[in-house]
Amino acid sequence: MMKNVLTALALSVCFGATAQSVVGKWKTVDDETGRVKSVVEIYEKNNMLYGKVIKLFRLPTEDQNPTCKNCPGDRKGKQVLGLEIIRNMKKDGSEYADGTILDPKNGKVYDCKMWIEDGKLQVRGYVAFFFRTQTWLPYKE
Repeated sequence: MMKNVLTALALSVCFGATAQSVVGKWKTVDDETGRVKSVVEIYEKNNMLYGKVIKLFRLPTEDQNPTCKNCPGDRKGKQVLGLEIIRNMKKDGSEYADGTILDPKNGKVYDCKMWIEDGKLQVRGYVAFFFRTQTWLPYKE
């Protein structure tokens, strides 16, 4: 009996961890306005996670096909749609860290940490001790 309980517990922990994957499509929500801004697809490549913008939600008054004017390096001047904004995230326990996230609006690159909380993706960009956390929502087409 005890063996069955332990097996069931082990399986629930394994399946629970699988259900908590950050890989997939997420709606980005502006933490200042509450408006959905884009959909980012997070995917695995070479045992690390990356994320690219696959859909934009633009107001009629906004540029419908923006480029990343102030982005550094290989992302400078690229269209935001299709742009890789998350790079080199490594699994660290129940979260992903040691990677970076780019804000295409201002071209700044921040250190990044991500984790799932209550089925929502918490995305934290930070510099030294200063950070900002956004909550991204699962996206279903």
